[in-house]
Amino acid sequence: MTRTDPPATDEYAYADLARLSASPLWRQYGELMPAQPPMRGVPHVWSYAQLRPLAEHFCGTLTLVEAERRVLMLVNPALTDPPATVNSLFAGIQIVMPGETARTHRHAANAFRFIIEGAGAVTTVDGERLHMSPKDLLLTPGWHWHDHTHQGDGPVMWLDGLDYPLVNKLNAGFFELYDGPAQPVSAPDDLSARQFRHGRLNPTWLTPNPGRGAVSPVGSYPWAETERALAALGDDVEGSAAEGIQLEYSNPWTGGPVLPTIACRIARLRAGYSGRPRQHTASTIYHVVSGSGHTTVGEARLDWTDRDVFCVPGWAPYQHQVPAGEDAVLFSYTDEPVLRALGLYRELWL
Repeated sequence: MTRTDPPATDEYAYADLARLSASPLWRQYGELMPAQPPMRGVPHVWSYAQLRPLAEHFCGTLTLVEAERRVLMLVNPALTDPPATVNSLFAGIQIVMPGETARTHRHAANAFRFIIEGAGAVTTVDGERLHMSPKDLLLTPGWHWHDHTHQGDGPVMWLDGLDYPLVNKLNAGFFELYDGPAQPVSAPDDLSARQFRHGRLNPTWLTPNPGRGAVSPVGSYPWAETERALAALGDDVEGSAAEGIQLEYSNPWTGGPVLPTIACRIARLRAGYSGRPRQHTASTIYHVVSGSGHTTVGEARLDWTDRDVFCVPGWAPYQHQVPAGEDAVLFSYTDEPVLRALGLYRELWL
C-alpha cells in the first residue's frame, strides 16, 4: 500500500525512505565529503627475491593454455576484493618460458610491460613485434591485440602495469580473445620505436591517429635510450626535491604521458639522497631497477632493494632515502594524468 500522509515519527520516516530506495544525506555527509582523501590501500613492498622462485614453480605445474597469463598479482593487503595494487592501478609479475606463447587477446584496460630479466621474447601489438630486453618499457594501449612469444633461453619476466581497477570502477571493461593463438605480423619489427626514438625529431609522413586518443605511437622505449638520457644529465642538475633526477616517458605527438591514464617515469636517486617529504592525490607504484634504499610512507618504513616493487597510496606522505655508496634507479607509474585531467591533482610539500 502506498502511504501519502506524513509519518508519525522519525523512525517511520527513515523506514519509508529505505523502502523508497532513498537515504538522508545528513547521516552520511562526512563520509561522502571528507575533509581530505582517506588512504585507499596501504603502503606495501613486494620482494622480488621471494616471488621469483614461486613464479618458476608454477612454470612447472601450470601451462599458459590453463593460465592464459602466468601472472603473480601484487595485491595490496587492503585492496583484496576486487584485487588491486593501489586504488586505480594494478601491478603483477609475469613469466614466460622458452617455447611458450601467451595467446592473443585484447582488453579495454591500458597496459605496459617493464622487462625485469631475460631476453629472446617478443610482444606483438597490433601486428608489430616488439623485442624484449631488460629494463625496456613496452606499451599495450587499451583494445590493442597483443600476445607474447619466447624463442630464447631461460625465463623472461616483467612487471605488468594496468589500469583495470579504474576501468572497472567506471564500468567500461571489455575483453576479447583472438581467433587463434597468435596474430599475424603486419609491420616491421620495432618500427614504431625506430621511427620516434630520435629526440624531438618526428616522422613528417605520420600524423596522430584520432582513434588512438592520447596514446603514444611508440611501442617500446629501449633501455639503451633511457640510460643515455640519464647519463647525459649526470650530476649537472638537482632534479626533483622528492623524486631525484626523474624523467618521464612521453608521447611524441603530445609531449604528455604515454597512456591517457598512466604516466611512466624513471628516476636516478644519487647515493646519500634524502628526498623532501610530500604528499599528492596521485597513487604511485615503484619498481626498483637497481640499488637499495627505503621510503617512509606515513608511519610505515618500506625497505627496498633490486627488482622489488612498492606502492605509495594517494595522499599518503612519503619520503625516499638512499644510503651512501651507491645510486638507486626507480621506475614508477602513476594515475596522475587522470587526476590532472579532472582537475583533482593536488600536492603538498611537508
